[in-house]
Amino acid sequence: MKWGTFMEEVNLVTEALKFMALGMGIVFLFLFIMILVLKSSSISYPRFFLKPKEELSQWKPQVIGKSRKDTIAAISAAIIHYNNQKG
Repeated sequence: MKWGTFMEEVNLVTEALKFMALGMGIVFLFLFIMILVLKSSSISYPRFFLKPKEELSQWKPQVIGKSRKDTIAAISAAIIHYNNQKG
């Protein structure tokens, strides 16, 4: 083996290690920035977008009519029948 080809192989290995470190660094930086953005949005979201508790207490549930109750009963019966067939 000639000395020149050995040095070329060493240079290729060092270049590969440099590219690997650069790629891993970029991925680490992206994940770090993503975590910071998610944490800041989880802190700011309730502050700006959630309604106060007074507004939530005034909310009244909808009254379900007879036709919707029949639909719910039919769906529940179908789910129970399906679960009984499985096992």
